[in-house]
Amino acid sequence: MNGLRNHMIPQTANPFESLSGSDRLAKPYLFILYLGVISAFALLSAKMGFIGIGAFPGLFIGAAYLYVLFRKPVIGLYTAVALSFLLIGMGRYVKDVQVGLGMDAILILTYIALFFNRFNTRIDWSPANKDITILATIWFAYSLFELVNPEARSTAAWFSGRGVSLYMFLMVPLTLLFINNNRKLDYFLYIWGVFSILASLKGIMQLKMGVDPFEQAWLNEGNYKTHILFGKLRVFSFLSDAGQFGGNQAYTAVVATIYSMGVKARKQKIFFTTVALLAFYGMIISGTRGAISIPLAGFMAFFVLRKNIRVLSFGVALLALVFIFFRFTNIGQGNDQIRRMRTAFDPNDASLQVRLDNQRLLKRYLASRPFGGGIGHGGVKAQRYLPNAFLSQVATDSWYVLVWVEQGIIGLMLHLFILFYVLVKACYKVMFRIRDPLLKLKLSALIAGMAGVMVASYGNAVLGAMPTGMLIYISMAILMNSEALDTKKTEIITETISDKKQVYER
Repeated sequence: MNGLRNHMIPQTANPFESLSGSDRLAKPYLFILYLGVISAFALLSAKMGFIGIGAFPGLFIGAAYLYVLFRKPVIGLYTAVALSFLLIGMGRYVKDVQVGLGMDAILILTYIALFFNRFNTRIDWSPANKDITILATIWFAYSLFELVNPEARSTAAWFSGRGVSLYMFLMVPLTLLFINNNRKLDYFLYIWGVFSILASLKGIMQLKMGVDPFEQAWLNEGNYKTHILFGKLRVFSFLSDAGQFGGNQAYTAVVATIYSMGVKARKQKIFFTTVALLAFYGMIISGTRGAISIPLAGFMAFFVLRKNIRVLSFGVALLALVFIFFRFTNIGQGNDQIRRMRTAFDPNDASLQVRLDNQRLLKRYLASRPFGGGIGHGGVKAQRYLPNAFLSQVATDSWYVLVWVEQGIIGLMLHLFILFYVLVKACYKVMFRIRDPLLKLKLSALIAGMAGVMVASYGNAVLGAMPTGMLIYISMAILMNSEALDTKKTEIITETISDKKQVYER
C-alpha cells in the first residue's frame, strides 16, 4: 500500500523552491565573508589611505550581496538579467576595465553558490534534464571546436566573442532549475520590465537634454558616424548602441503588450501597459529601421497562436495597414524617426544594397570555408585583434551573417536548427498542451517576442548581444519547461490521482 501510494502521489516538494541553505553551514560562510571584508579594508586603507576607506561601504555591500546569493542562488539569475542591461553601457564610464567579465563572474558565482547551498545534500539536476540543455551544450561544444578552426588566428578574438554560446550554455540550466513556478516567472518579467522602463527614460533624456560627457566621448571615438545622422541623434540609452536599444525595446514592447492584455490585476495591467508604451517609444527614437519588423512578425505569430480565424483576420488586416502606412504613404514624413523607419520598407535603399553586396563578397570567400573564419574574427569589431584580415574589413550587420562568417555554413545551420526547434515546439505546446490560460498568454508573449527577434536578426545583430540575447536564452528555457509551470494541468493530474487513490482504498 505505502509503496503504491509513493508512486501515485505526486512529489510537490521542490528542493529549489526555497534555496536558503542550512543555518549550520551558513554561519561559516558568513564568518569567511566578514573576514574577507576586514582583510580587504585593511589592505585598501594601507595602500590607498582615505580612498581605500571610502571603498569600504562598497565592500560591505558586496559581502552582504554574496551572503544573500549563497543563501538564495536564484538571486544570481535575476542579477544577470539586470546586468545584461547595464554592463556594456558601463564601459563608457569605467575605462580600462573589462566590464563584460561581470556577467561571467555573476554566473560562475551563482553556480558556486548553488553547489555550496546544497553542500549537505545532492543537487537535483533533473529539472535541467531537457532537450534545450542538450542543444545548448552541443552549441557550446561547436564553439569550443572553433578554437582549433584552421582559419582562426586569435584566441583573444574567440574570448571576446564567447557570448555567442557561453551565456546560453550557462543560463539555460539555471533557468530550468530556478524558474520552476509562475511566481518566479513573474519576477523575471517584472525585472525585465523595470529595466526596460529605465532604458526608455534614459533614452528620452538623451533625446530631450542631450548626451552626458562620457557618452559624448564615446561618440567622438567614431561612433558618431552611425549615431548622428543628418544632425539627429539615434538614441542608444545605456545599452551598447542604438541598434540594440531599438531592437530590445521593440522585443519588450511585444512581450509587454501581449501580457497586459490578459492580466486582470489593475496594478499589473498598468505596469505592463506602461512598459509597452515606453518601449514602443524607445524603439521609435532609436532610429533603428529593422526594429519595426519585431512587432510586425511578433504580433503575427501571436495571432496564429490564438487559433481564432476572426482574431487572425483582424491581426493580418491591422499589420497590412501598418505596412501600407510605411510603404505607400508619406504621412508623418516630417518626423525624423518615422522618415528613417520608412526606409526599411524600400527595396532600393542604398544601405540595403551595400549589405547585399557585402553578403555576395562573403559568399565567395566562405565557399571553401565550411567552419567559417573563427569566432570573434568577423566584422569591423575584429579589427581590434586582426586589423589586416579580410573578414574584419567587411561589415556583417546581420546576426545570421555574423554567425555564418565566424562559424561557417555548418555553424549557421546548427544555430538556426536550435532556434526553430524551440520556436516550433513551444508553439505546439501553447496551442495544444498548456491548459492554464494566463500561463498560455505569458508563453505566447515570449514566443511572439522571440519570433520577432529572429526575423529582425536578419537585418541587425540583435539576437546575440546584451540584453536581448540573455532574455532570449532565458525565454527559450522557460518555453521548453512550460508544462512544469502549468498549474491547471497539475490540478487535473492531482485530481485524477486522488480519484484513483479513493477507488483503490475502497
